[in-house]
Amino acid sequence: MLFLGLALSLSCFSQNRQGYQNPVIPGFHPDPSVCRAGDDFYLVNSSFQYFPGVPLFHSKDLINWEQIGHCLTRPSQLPLHDAGPWGGIYAPTIRYNDGTFYMITTNVSDKGNFLVHTTDPRGEWSEPVWLKQGGIDPSLYFEDGKCYLVSNPGVGIYLCEINPKTGPIFQCCCRPMISTICWHNSLT
Repeated sequence: MLFLGLALSLSCFSQNRQGYQNPVIPGFHPDPSVCRAGDDFYLVNSSFQYFPGVPLFHSKDLINWEQIGHCLTRPSQLPLHDAGPWGGIYAPTIRYNDGTFYMITTNVSDKGNFLVHTTDPRGEWSEPVWLKQGGIDPSLYFEDGKCYLVSNPGVGIYLCEINPKTGPIFQCCCRPMISTICWHNSLT
């Protein structure tokens, strides 16, 4: 027990010598996602059934973080009327592309996956763009002027090309222009 206490003390000492201590954002901030825009870093995390939703942080060095607001500040963006203790917003992802910030997440108590966007993360974010693609823990990937939604609406991980300002390119997200199962659980 004495050895364990000494090891933990030395671990904290080495972190303090480096100028930071984990967690760099103390408190209740689960499921962090970070993106870079120029010399700035932005971080979002889950907010579950709490309003406003999706706390937003800013940093210049990934160590010192300042909360600059929330992505979801209006009831129209965050319907929580059916959100119990296990409901609300889970695992948001923040991305930056071509001058626009995007935050995609799942409202497990309402319509599922959606995204919001803004050109000023300290300002207002758009109304939700609801996505037909199901699953949880969605993410966005940008390449060659295209945006791809990554999600898991079943037994695999799907990659679909979408328009991040309006939602899926096609009416039915089950048949998008690109629909590739990237991984399938071989145990099922």
